[in-house]
Amino acid sequence: MAIAYSFLSSSWSWMLLFFFLLLFLNMQGKASRLNSFYDSVIRLPSESESESAENDEVGGGTRWAVLVAGSSGYGNYRHQADVCHAYQLLIKGGLKEENIVVFMYDDIANNDLNPRPGIIINHPHGQDVYAGVPKDYTGENVTTHNLYAVILGDKSKVKGGSGKVINSKPDDRIFIYYADHGGPGVLGMPNTPNLYAMDFIDVLKKKHASGGYKKMVIYVEACESGSIFEGILPKDINIYVTTASNAQEASWGTYCPGMDPSPPPEYITCLGDLYSVAWMEDSESHNLKRESVQQQYQSVKERTSNFNNYELGSHVMEYGDTHVKPEKLYLYHGFDPATVNFPSLNGMLGAPVDVVNQRDADLIFMWQMYKRSEDEPEKKREIMKQIAETTKHRNHLDGSVKLIGVFLYGPAKNSVIESVREPGLPLVEDWTCLKSMVRVFETHCGSLTQYGMKHMRAFANICNSGVSKASMEEACMAACGGYYAGHLHPSKFGYSA
Repeated sequence: MAIAYSFLSSSWSWMLLFFFLLLFLNMQGKASRLNSFYDSVIRLPSESESESAENDEVGGGTRWAVLVAGSSGYGNYRHQADVCHAYQLLIKGGLKEENIVVFMYDDIANNDLNPRPGIIINHPHGQDVYAGVPKDYTGENVTTHNLYAVILGDKSKVKGGSGKVINSKPDDRIFIYYADHGGPGVLGMPNTPNLYAMDFIDVLKKKHASGGYKKMVIYVEACESGSIFEGILPKDINIYVTTASNAQEASWGTYCPGMDPSPPPEYITCLGDLYSVAWMEDSESHNLKRESVQQQYQSVKERTSNFNNYELGSHVMEYGDTHVKPEKLYLYHGFDPATVNFPSLNGMLGAPVDVVNQRDADLIFMWQMYKRSEDEPEKKREIMKQIAETTKHRNHLDGSVKLIGVFLYGPAKNSVIESVREPGLPLVEDWTCLKSMVRVFETHCGSLTQYGMKHMRAFANICNSGVSKASMEEACMAACGGYYAGHLHPSKFGYSA
């Protein structure tokens, strides 16, 4: 008996027993039973207790996900491609369709400019990621109002769409992924108003107060996305966040025409965003029952920096509850059995890629349209007119904000509107003031557009320095008096705030 006990207690004996069990089940044509037997009974001595606990932990709850593409228009193809790709990844990981809520304008797949009608790709050699993606909230229903109602699980507040919400319970885990343009303190949406940081944080606090989840992980792809959480996301509500950039820098599009790697020659727009493809391609190349949230953060951080070339990359940031980081990714992204034997590192992800500033991607798109209209002179003239109008409005926005700074503070102190607060401080103390200043500016100077969101820090600084609404109104009238915004006036385009 003592000899038998000694034999079974040794690690080699366990491994030998495991081998013979596998051989037996294969011979009986029942190898599929091995995984369930292993998960419930056998644990090799090399498997740590923490790994075992992680494997069992998800059994008590449900995985949920909210995927948001916050833009519209074929020039922003990449955002909907990112979100569709994320959906396919989660479905392969075992998340149920009824537990994934998708927000996307849905004007890309069947757009006249799409060279492959009904198909969306997120990589130059990628497969279709559009097939099967649910049309939960599309077109005019992609709004911040609906997004907040969905996160809170409040069907009574939803307007239009499928009515699907995150009806999560205390033991559940939630993954939220957002991809679009952004600016200091704000994320874009295809229907105004935009998403403002403090409003979003308030929704997350309400969700926590309701006991609606166990842990939550949020990934955000946008310029200045760190500013959405900097100084305002509590660390004690079981939410962990990573962002594509810090609070002061742009994020980057990739897989664009003329880049390396380049999309198929028939495409005239970028297929993905650097941070987004980094985390998804990382998830697809690892066994997510072994890779932790922390490990993915480090991998994505390196790749999104374009391997420490911050002139063509950005600083991936993290916020919130760092106790989530040791958890395995499958608790949020699910587990694809096809990845069970994947290595911990994948060499194909280890090369820099060409990128474009998110805010310039639309100009690249229009320029590609212009170049490919050689045989259509009228169309070519129209595209050049669009490029000229876009450039003119950009210059107008930049010049107007700078001039408003001069009017408010004088030439010597104009830099006040460009100042950056110390790390750890929120962008602005009074978020209602920020929205008010944005509305005043847009009334007199035209819509900010996805490009103009870069100036949100200026309006925040105006609030932080105590400028009154009346003084802001006078400065905007002086800076923009006589400017005709046309279709970009907020009365037609909609106010950002």
